[in-house]
Amino acid sequence: MNRREFLLSSVAMGTLALAAPQLAVAQDKLTILGSVPSLGFPFFVHMLNQIKAEAQAQGVNLTESDGQNSAPKQTADIEAALVQKVDAIVISPLDVNALAPAIEQAIQAGIPVVTIDRRVDGVEGILAHVGADNVKGGEAEAQAMVAAFPNGAKIFHLQGQPGAGPAIDRNKGVHNVLDPLKDKYQIIFEQTANFARAEALSVTEAGLAANGKPDAIICANDDMALGAVEACAARNFTDVKIYGFDALPEALVAVRDGKLAGTVEQFPGEQSRTAVQIAVAFAKDKTEPKEKLVLLTPIVIGKDNLDKAERLGETK
Repeated sequence: MNRREFLLSSVAMGTLALAAPQLAVAQDKLTILGSVPSLGFPFFVHMLNQIKAEAQAQGVNLTESDGQNSAPKQTADIEAALVQKVDAIVISPLDVNALAPAIEQAIQAGIPVVTIDRRVDGVEGILAHVGADNVKGGEAEAQAMVAAFPNGAKIFHLQGQPGAGPAIDRNKGVHNVLDPLKDKYQIIFEQTANFARAEALSVTEAGLAANGKPDAIICANDDMALGAVEACAARNFTDVKIYGFDALPEALVAVRDGKLAGTVEQFPGEQSRTAVQIAVAFAKDKTEPKEKLVLLTPIVIGKDNLDKAERLGETK
């Protein structure tokens, strides 16, 4: 071997020596699964974006899962993540009962699970739950309506997807406030619209046809509230006060423009970032969360406090 060949060989060996530790670091980089019920809903698009941003900030890889509004699809995504041996799972389960077996399987495999927005009761070993207190959110929504109608009101109530934790809790919160006041505040029409705008439009149209114009419509999310706005506008019922839940940018614009009376802010971005922080801390060095249950208190956003909305900067 001549001097030139020796030098080239030495450089090559040095390069490999430098590359080896870098390869090891890359292989040691944690991977987490981030799973939401459906990217067909703007709320969950925002939630997954915030999971992605926090994963990047924490220096971990993220496997993204769109449940496509299907419990079997979200279950299959969890099972695939187990095969891939992810280091942690951050999930908002579509259905709290249907997803329980898959989440239990993950825990039994030693993978830490943090739930967001929707709790899964009856499964032991979930590392933490981060969400909003949806019962309090439903109560706040109903209380805002009561304040707007001190002399009483006739109300439509559009409920969320059956089996979904937030739908159950928000419904409970609304009834906690209105049931003791039913002599003055009458729910004359109550039906699920499955958190969907198009379904809320048709459900509200049916309610209006059967019951006439209400004073207010309370909706379990903003998509349904915006669907109700369309239905009322088609009949020129522009004075019906409509309340949503989620504080989506489009809803915030509607509040600003007077089309919605209010929307409930539950801070989904903060929920998502906190959940990822908890999951990564445990995956890295078994750091237990300070609290197993982290619940943010929702607030009602109206024209007077739009600056409190988490996503105000996304409005046009």
